[in-house]
Amino acid sequence: MTLSPLSAISPIDGRYHKVTTQLTNYFSEYALIRFRVLVEIEYYIALSETEIQQLSKLDDPTKKKLRNILDEFSKEDAKRIKEIEKTTNHDVKAVEYFIKEKFDSLGIKENKEFIHFGLTSQDVNNTAIPLSWKQAVEEVYRPELQSILEKLGNLSETWKNISMLARTHGQPASPTRLGKEIKVFIERLENQVKLLNQIPFSAKFGGATGNFNAHHLAYPQIDWVTFGNNFVNEQLGLSRSQFTTQIEHYDNFAAHCDTLKRINNILLDLCRDIWTYISMDYFKQEIVAGQIGSSAMPHKVNPIDFENAEGNLGIANALLEHLAAKLPISRLQRDLTDSTVLRNIGVPFAHTLIAFKSLMRGLNKLIINGTAFRSDLENNWAVVAEGIQTILRREGYPKPYEALKDLTRTNDQVNEQTIAAFVDGLNVSDDIKAEIKAITPWNYTGI
Repeated sequence: MTLSPLSAISPIDGRYHKVTTQLTNYFSEYALIRFRVLVEIEYYIALSETEIQQLSKLDDPTKKKLRNILDEFSKEDAKRIKEIEKTTNHDVKAVEYFIKEKFDSLGIKENKEFIHFGLTSQDVNNTAIPLSWKQAVEEVYRPELQSILEKLGNLSETWKNISMLARTHGQPASPTRLGKEIKVFIERLENQVKLLNQIPFSAKFGGATGNFNAHHLAYPQIDWVTFGNNFVNEQLGLSRSQFTTQIEHYDNFAAHCDTLKRINNILLDLCRDIWTYISMDYFKQEIVAGQIGSSAMPHKVNPIDFENAEGNLGIANALLEHLAAKLPISRLQRDLTDSTVLRNIGVPFAHTLIAFKSLMRGLNKLIINGTAFRSDLENNWAVVAEGIQTILRREGYPKPYEALKDLTRTNDQVNEQTIAAFVDGLNVSDDIKAEIKAITPWNYTGI
C-alpha cells in the first residue's frame, strides 16, 4: 500500500499530516540525505582552499556548479542514493558515491577522491543532524513559540484589570488578577527561551576517533584543528566540539531536549489551568459552525484543543527525556545506539508542533465570562480576612489573626454584611473601620 495519511502508522504522518508537513524539510529521510550532501560538498570546497597541492583551487563558476548539486537536489536524487545504498549497505558511503557520479557528469572527476577525504561517517552525520536541528529550531520552533508568547501577552494586557478569586490547594485564596496570572506563564517561558538561546548547536568533526589521524598523516603541515573549527563554526554555523570520540558528546543536544521539555511542561501547566477555568465557567469557547462537542450531548463545547495540546506535549516530553538520557552515553569510542535514536529526533519536535498549534487554536477561542468571575468573588468575602488582620496587626490590635480565624473558618457563609458587622464591633477608630470596610474581593488584588 502506498503511504498516505490514511495508511500511516504514526499520527504525525497521518491524522496530523497537514500540521507537520513542514518538518519534512528537516527530519525526513530525504532531508537527512540532503543535509549530508550539503556537508560533503561544503567540505570539498573548504578542502580546495587549503595547501593540498593535489587539489586545485576552485574558481567561482565551479563552486557554483557544486552548490547547484544541493540547490537542485530532488527526490529523484535521494532515491538514487538509496539505490546505491542497497549495494554499499552504508548510507553515508552512498552519498559519497552519488556526489562522485555528479562530479563525473560535471567534468571535474580528476579530484573526486577528495570527496569524503579523511572523514568517518559521523563527521558527516554529526554535522548534518545538528544543522537540520538548528534550522528547525530557528525556522519553525522559535517562531511558533513566539506566536504563543505574543498571544499570551495580548491576553494578559486585555485581562489585566479582571479581578479573580485565586485558589491555593483548590481552596479560595487572596484575590488576584487574570492578566497577572497569564504573566506568570509568560515570564516562565521567556526565562526558558533565554536558556535555550544560550545552548550551542554542537557538532563533531575530527576524523575516525576525533584526532584528525588520517588528515594529519597525509598533510602534517596543515593545521587541521583550525581548519575543522573554521569549517564547522564559520561555514556551517555550528559549534565544533574540540575533544571527541568518533561521535559528538550530545551533551548540548541533551540540554536542548531538557529545555524544550521544560517549556513543554510550562505549556502543559497552562493547558491544565485553562481547562480548569473552562470547567469553572470562567471562560466560554467560541462556537464553530458545524462542529460537534459530543456525539451524545448536543450542548457540549469541549476544551479539546487544550486536551490535545496536553496529550501531545506529554508524548513529546517522554521522547525528549529518552533522547536527553540516552544520547550522551556511548560505549568507549562509540557504539551504534546513537545512530538509531537520532533518526527519531523529529518525532518529539512534531508532537510539540502539534501541541503548539492546538494551544493557539484553543487560546483564540476563549471568551471571558465576567459573570462567573464576579459571582465567585461575591461568594467568597472571607478572602479579605488576610487584609483585615494585616491592618489590625499594623495598629497593634490584640490577636487579630485569631479574631479573623474565628470569624471566617466556619461552615457559615461570610458575606459583605458579616464582614461589616465584625468591623463595627472592633475597638478601633472610625478611620480604621472605614479603611477596612473599603477592602473588597474586587480591589484586594495587590500590585
